[in-house]
Amino acid sequence: MLHWMTGLKRATVAVSLIGILGLVPPAAAKDSLLEEAVSFSGQVLYLQTDVPGLIIGAVRDGETAVFGFGETAKGNGKVPDGDTLMRVGSISKVFTGAVLASLAADGTVEFTDRLQDRLGWDVEVPVLDGKPIRLIDLATHTSGLPREVDVERGPDDDPFSTVTKEAYSKALAEGAQLFPAGTGGLYSNFGFDMLAVALGSAAGKPYAELLAERVLEPMGLKDTTLAPGEADRHRLMQGHNFDGSPLPDVPNTPVMAGASGLYTTTNDMLKWLEWHLDRFSPDMAEMRMLNHASYVQRDALDPTYGFDESGHMDAMGLGWVVMQPEGDRPLLLQKAGGRQGMFVYHAFAPARGVGVFVAINEFDFAASMLMAEVVNDLIADLAPR
Repeated sequence: MLHWMTGLKRATVAVSLIGILGLVPPAAAKDSLLEEAVSFSGQVLYLQTDVPGLIIGAVRDGETAVFGFGETAKGNGKVPDGDTLMRVGSISKVFTGAVLASLAADGTVEFTDRLQDRLGWDVEVPVLDGKPIRLIDLATHTSGLPREVDVERGPDDDPFSTVTKEAYSKALAEGAQLFPAGTGGLYSNFGFDMLAVALGSAAGKPYAELLAERVLEPMGLKDTTLAPGEADRHRLMQGHNFDGSPLPDVPNTPVMAGASGLYTTTNDMLKWLEWHLDRFSPDMAEMRMLNHASYVQRDALDPTYGFDESGHMDAMGLGWVVMQPEGDRPLLLQKAGGRQGMFVYHAFAPARGVGVFVAINEFDFAASMLMAEVVNDLIADLAPR
């Protein structure tokens, strides 16, 4: 097995694999190292994980590279490409964090606003030890709210139908909080869904409209959406369960938008990463600076749970897991996601101009951890020193 390899060492082995497997190497590009490193790393990762399909894309100093392997669904013969649509699950959270940064930058909200004052629901938000849940607590997973709301699963063709405003209101009214806000860290989908609702309420419009206005449209993310249209569904990557069986693409409910609702493409993810890496641009500059800051250090939190699957969390930003530099690896902001048979991961080095996105279309925890390792190592290899 090749699990001991890191970064461009994988690329070296992939050169031989390309010859053995009869694969065609990539054509020359402006950044030939980027092309080779991304294609070789993606090929080796695909062979190691044995998933139905894999797509990987990277950006370095404004140049991009995208490579797909396998199939968008088992047996369909269609190789995923930059326009392949997919669910990205919890990567939605950093988009919600970007909306928060935008609203804070223009004074619509403040990070320390109480959820109670911004939610807009007729419900009493729990308070433990005199510490109210604030927007920043929701965005950094320090609200004390549980990972999920305890609801019965819906029918097989609509399993999320029970995740509703009513269910969330009931959980809040019953005091669903595990520790005082700001004192500990617990990864919470519930918390990010409440953040999206609060931001929509503060801006006076549905969260979907707010997301489009503040993030998707300014960044040109034309294929990023909470609900793909029927005309686009033929581009959707098929997710597969742990046993390899296909999983249906079932709808999210509106209240799930903040934590896990997004669909996107690799090309859009690279535009998203390019925006983050353009750190000296005056365009939305304050929003970007607020979005890249670390707000909670790990050693300030007790407990800390649910952050380290894709790399050790040193601090939390607005949905971003912050990893401090280690060896040749620069400081990284990263976020992973999983939904309906898709595992995805992306990370970027804000001071080094490098970002990478990868997705696989089968639930496989070992593969998901490996792909995060590959991405983090690839960024270290590509980052200028």
